[in-house]
Amino acid sequence: MKVAIAGAGAVGRSIARELLANSHEVTLLERKRAHIDEDAVVGATWLFADACELDNLEQAALETYDVMVAATGDDKANLVVSLLAKTEFAVNRVVARVNDPRNEWLFDEDWGVDVAVSTPRILASLVEEAVSVGDLVRLMTFRQGQANLVEMTLPDNTPLAGKPVRKLLLPRDAALVAILRGGRVIVPQSDDPVEGGDELVFIAPVEVEEALRTAIIEP
Repeated sequence: MKVAIAGAGAVGRSIARELLANSHEVTLLERKRAHIDEDAVVGATWLFADACELDNLEQAALETYDVMVAATGDDKANLVVSLLAKTEFAVNRVVARVNDPRNEWLFDEDWGVDVAVSTPRILASLVEEAVSVGDLVRLMTFRQGQANLVEMTLPDNTPLAGKPVRKLLLPRDAALVAILRGGRVIVPQSDDPVEGGDELVFIAPVEVEEALRTAIIEP
């Protein structure tokens, strides 16, 4: 996969390293020359360029990339990068960093964003996930499809204990994608049973979240 990352600060570099470790092709676009350090992310292509400028994106041949990551520390810049990537270069997937949670409502398909990642929201969700049993916790929003990644921890005395995945009466359009049990990550198969204390991870649209919670807590 070919990935362009706008912003080579700590966040952009960390993303680049992870992608390179998984054998993806990465290009970092950075407008501050002092931030360009090829030794910091070995294997990436570095471009001294402002990703908010259309000419620079054309020179980078952004239309040949599969993913654009807008990872600067400026929400305005990330929105501009996302919009240009989607509308001018038809990049298939655009992921944008949200620095200020108050701006999160802007990061949607109107600005070319497929997935908005808000670090404060993710941290808050993880705190909730750590202490919440029987509540549906939203971990991430996938803007383009209006679906959410949500998690629910089953009570120890759940009536679902021992029931196979195929017998869970989930609402339409909700999908169980993982079961976290102790130190294990289980990709659920139809015959796998659920147990008290399991963390169930779903993808579900907003409108069925309440029905999903009811189906799991009050089967």
